[in-house]
Amino acid sequence: MTRRVMTALLTFVALPLAASVSSISTAQNKIAAADLPVLGPKPFIAYFEPTPIVRAPLSTTVWGAATVGPRDTGNGLEDVTMKRWNYWDGQILKGADGKYRMFASRWPQATGHAAWVTSLAVQATSDKLYGPYTDRGLMWPKDMGGKGHNVTALRMHDGRYAVVISETRNGDVYTAASIDGPWTKLGDIVVDQSAFTSVFQPAEIAQPGPPKPWRGSNVSIMARPDGGYEIIQRSGQILISKAGILGPYKVMGETIYRDLPGLPQLGLDTYEDPVIWHSGGWYHVIVNHWRDRRAFHLISRNGITGWKVQGLAYEPGADFIRYTNGVKNHWNKLERAGVIIENGHVIAISFSVIDVPKDDQKGNDGHGSKVIVVPFDGAAMDRDLKNVE
Repeated sequence: MTRRVMTALLTFVALPLAASVSSISTAQNKIAAADLPVLGPKPFIAYFEPTPIVRAPLSTTVWGAATVGPRDTGNGLEDVTMKRWNYWDGQILKGADGKYRMFASRWPQATGHAAWVTSLAVQATSDKLYGPYTDRGLMWPKDMGGKGHNVTALRMHDGRYAVVISETRNGDVYTAASIDGPWTKLGDIVVDQSAFTSVFQPAEIAQPGPPKPWRGSNVSIMARPDGGYEIIQRSGQILISKAGILGPYKVMGETIYRDLPGLPQLGLDTYEDPVIWHSGGWYHVIVNHWRDRRAFHLISRNGITGWKVQGLAYEPGADFIRYTNGVKNHWNKLERAGVIIENGHVIAISFSVIDVPKDDQKGNDGHGSKVIVVPFDGAAMDRDLKNVE
């Protein structure tokens, strides 16, 4: 890495020293941002842009820990009163009418964060990308009461819209001709494990013998440019279907994380929430190390093999969530990243955020979770990475 890139990284990210981390394993895993491989001129985190303020002035009295900082209650999706809902997930698609739809999950805040297993899938709308988003209610209230978590959405090759649920449901796919529904269950994702066995966590190694039934967890799905569909799941395994969104998907190999140069290997089982997309001639993956609260950016030309680390994607301690007036926010956790793509480039990233450690949100305690939307200059990133090898 050049001296120029190392200096830029240190200046931008301003990370704490690894030695200050309480856990020995975390300290060993906390490679300095400047030491992470960067193939282009700068890492993913450097392409985040200042967030326009939707609802001024920034609030210091709304729910949440003071450590988050003054914040915009109009950004993203939240229960401003924190008397009803915790929100999570939050994939955003733009409709033909120019308005934005967010696909999220919610559960009663009074039950605390641990009750995410009871979450229901909802759709929210906004006239503007950054919000505020209005919760329009459950998408399939007559199907298991609207049950849904790990909610994600995409436009299929045939022009229809699809919402995919995993973790609490096993790869259930709902489709609609309109982005606003009605949503009908198309079926469940089918996975072919004849070549490689699907595992749950990236630390697991596929064992010989009859495979266990596929378990859908943290499923991120995209429509490939070649007409197929691609999934990356919690384990970091790539699944490819050439027969439609339900599959069968062929497991293409072991996790892409293991022994990947530049990707911390300590706590391999704590990588989760990968998100995959294609832009600028590359397939991209962001994956979060939940224990270290740090995410990494990976790129591949074919989306299956040849993955390389392209630096730090994001982390709560960095000053990358900042408003146009210079005020910064620092949420305790940033998870479930979702990419918003327009004209072939990422223009923003959505995050599920919580103001305190998850175990500390007990319900009716002034803490909770919401979805935020942060601008991103994906066109610049794609230009910078276009000819990188």
